[in-house]
Amino acid sequence: MLDQARPYALLLARIALGVIFLIHGAQKFLTGVDKTAAFFESSGIPLAGVAAPAVATLEVVGGIALILGAALPVFGVLLALVMLGAIVFVHLANGFSVGEGGYEFVLALAAGTLAVAFSGGGALAVDTLWQRRRQPATV
Repeated sequence: MLDQARPYALLLARIALGVIFLIHGAQKFLTGVDKTAAFFESSGIPLAGVAAPAVATLEVVGGIALILGAALPVFGVLLALVMLGAIVFVHLANGFSVGEGGYEFVLALAAGTLAVAFSGGGALAVDTLWQRRRQPATV
């Protein structure tokens, strides 16, 4: 029974994580990448003017990739690295609790993204569908 449910649980996790990243990236564009860059600079993030649009773009594209289940290992690692940067530069000094600006939520996003990225993505993942299509037919 667990084996039958696993692909659908991964699909739901993949979509939920993808939507979170997509919305956070879109918010950076909608509120203005210059404001995001200013926040990055105030947080001590190096090359804030380059990092802000890069992170916003990665969150949008990576979020879409998670939703689709495409290039999961690549985007999973990249998004987890962005979350690691958020922990180090923004949240670590605030402790663990998300209610106090801590790293709890960002750590969960990083861990969840890595888990989904290296699981095959579950049902309807483009990566899985692509692999099946590329495999030679067995006789």
